Amino acid sequence: MQKETKQRSVVLALLIATFLTAIEGTIVSTAMPKIVEDLGGSKLYTWVISVYLLAVVISTPIFGKLADLYGRKRMFTIGTIIFLIGSMLSGLSQTMEQLVMFRLIQGLGAGALTTIPFTIIGDVFEFKERAKIQGMISSVWGISGIIGPLAGGFIVDTITWHWIFFMNLPFGVIALILLSISLHENLEKKKQIIDYAGITTFAICMSSFLYALTLLKEDRSLTTSISALLAVSLITFCLFFYIEAKGKEPMLPLSLFKIKFITISNIAGFLLGFILVAITFYIPLWVQGVTGLNATYSGIAMLPMSITWPLGAVFTGRWLAKSPIGRVAVIGISLIIVGCIGLTFFRSGTTIPFMMADTAILGFGFGLAMTSFTVAVQSAVDWNMRGAAMGSHTLMRNLGQAIGIAVSGLLLSDKLYGHALESSLHSVFTMLILLAVSALAVTGILLRQKEPALSC
Repeated sequence: MQKETKQRSVVLALLIATFLTAIEGTIVSTAMPKIVEDLGGSKLYTWVISVYLLAVVISTPIFGKLADLYGRKRMFTIGTIIFLIGSMLSGLSQTMEQLVMFRLIQGLGAGALTTIPFTIIGDVFEFKERAKIQGMISSVWGISGIIGPLAGGFIVDTITWHWIFFMNLPFGVIALILLSISLHENLEKKKQIIDYAGITTFAICMSSFLYALTLLKEDRSLTTSISALLAVSLITFCLFFYIEAKGKEPMLPLSLFKIKFITISNIAGFLLGFILVAITFYIPLWVQGVTGLNATYSGIAMLPMSITWPLGAVFTGRWLAKSPIGRVAVIGISLIIVGCIGLTFFRSGTTIPFMMADTAILGFGFGLAMTSFTVAVQSAVDWNMRGAAMGSHTLMRNLGQAIGIAVSGLLLSDKLYGHALESSLHSVFTMLILLAVSALAVTGILLRQKEPALSC
């Protein structure tokens, strides 16, 4: 006789796991200037971030498929253990090269914590309860966005940056224990096809491309090594699309891009992911490197964004009942443009309240735009294709972040302080304006498209 699943304990375990991955971005971004100060290797500043995001992008579809094959509990356990090992090793890092390598391990485990909780919710709860639990899971991202910058600043200023990684260990162990004793699943044997060829070519393509950008930042010229890496990236990129077009269960179903609402939403999601990761990591760098304040003030500067983002999401839900998706998305991106323009007015003497006002505008804009695109993708397909559609949207958004931090890093000064840093960050902020305007132009096409029926 199969034991009964303890739903409350399962939810608590999933909330803790989600919190670990959600807080990772904001807490690390606040600590990065101090980490570079201690370990050196400023040229690898962006690589610490992009390698983690790339690992998440690659491992998420793998863990999703393996959870169907071998069970949610087993794969959640494996993913969490990998994440915790990566966290422990990251905290023990003595060089930037070590930190980059260990962040890769951490990101591979995070892929499980990103996708499997939502699958478990679908298994354990009835349809009517799922929305409530999904809302609780989603709220964790908002809460962690508030706690992360402040906690990161406090830990760096009062203890040591190593503990932003070590703090994951007790929470992760608690989540593992709770899920192991609470979730009892009846594993059904399913024949699943994992797109290993697609995943492999995608990983080689992105790794080669990002590494080429890192070398380009160091050499400032197109060397033979960089040219070879870019060639490998281009070849594997073409192979990836060929494999995805022919595959039975591709990592990225290309047929989805025949639907204009999905294509537009995914392109805009990629651009907004690019902008978001730059804002998240470079505003704290500005506060500490240019303004000369400590990490706690970095967290305070970012705090309004974490509050206004969920507010924007709430307003989106209300406005979509009366207004077209495209219109709400355009309003959101327009606010992001205003916020990006505000970044170019930052100076060494800019006050924290001014920065807070700007991040508040950015947060509300992202809340409107990101939520609108999510609804657009969900509504553009039938139920049986919704998982694949959302998977493509998440992939494009994460890809935008992984590429965004690497590309913007080319403009970043090797000196993470003073006038050189101020000048290079202004170049990054100007680029963000251009990207936001591009996202607005793409999104404007939605206004000329017939709205899909909003479905459950």
